[in-house]
Amino acid sequence: MSELNPVSGKTPLVFCLHDHPLADSLAKAMGVQRGEFSSREFPDGESYLRITSDVEGRACIVVADLSHPNTKYLPLLFLVETLRELGASQVGLVASYLSYMRQDRRFVDGEAVTSRIFAKCLSQHIDWLVTVDPHLHRYHSLDEIYSVPSSVVQGAPALAEWLKTQNNLLLVGPDSESEQWVSSIADYSQHPFVIGEKQRFGDRHVEVSLPNIEAHRDRTAVIIDDVISSGQTILECIKTLKSNGIEHIQCVAVHGIFADGSDQALIQAGLSQLVTANTIPHSSNAIDITPQLITAVISMLQPTRSDSTGVVS
Repeated sequence: MSELNPVSGKTPLVFCLHDHPLADSLAKAMGVQRGEFSSREFPDGESYLRITSDVEGRACIVVADLSHPNTKYLPLLFLVETLRELGASQVGLVASYLSYMRQDRRFVDGEAVTSRIFAKCLSQHIDWLVTVDPHLHRYHSLDEIYSVPSSVVQGAPALAEWLKTQNNLLLVGPDSESEQWVSSIADYSQHPFVIGEKQRFGDRHVEVSLPNIEAHRDRTAVIIDDVISSGQTILECIKTLKSNGIEHIQCVAVHGIFADGSDQALIQAGLSQLVTANTIPHSSNAIDITPQLITAVISMLQPTRSDSTGVVS
């Protein structure tokens, strides 16, 4: 598909340091090849990397899930900087999950605002960024912290497509922040929904209350969330649903980080099904985000693209 890079006339390459389903699916959907390389760790833990594909004059797309970023960041920098040194026409990052977004202000004197530091550092090494549902809480857009063109892909349409194939559901948003998101999914998938109220008392201590759901006891409750990390919010939601007489409970999310084995904790708590999008590789991946990513990635590859943050649904 040479039209993806009309300036050089060379087709792009897709690189991925770690096994990720999106690397193959994006390359296949775009009709391009995977970039080849070899890598390993020396006995002292330092990284070795050698690019074996000819990247000169080619756009390079790097796919990376940046959950647990502290072990992934340096190898990623070695890859993108080597691609640039070898003459790649551009090096873009598809960060299916973008880390270091939560610490968006200094809550206590002396704290590091890691979201700004991380964004400043990463922006120096890439030409553009595409990501899925980053944690934009106090930031209105990635433009506020990233200095490269960026595009945010919404995961809700992919979740809604999957939910539309299911019957007799009650969609449950765990807190007020999820209301606009869950309501749009419910509107498309044609399922009723309720929104809970969450109180957070710490990283692992939350409480969730729900409105009256007496009329929906015969339905399967599906908890909808963007990110599952410790799983505490989902666990509390399961507990509250059970106390309200709901017997069948599922959970659908975009990003499944599942810190400290929280996926197993959720199943043991009573989930009949746990489903995530394939932004972070996991056995629960049942929703393919590739169709939503394609438009954003191809737009970034065009030399006439707008250098402003876009949102792709």
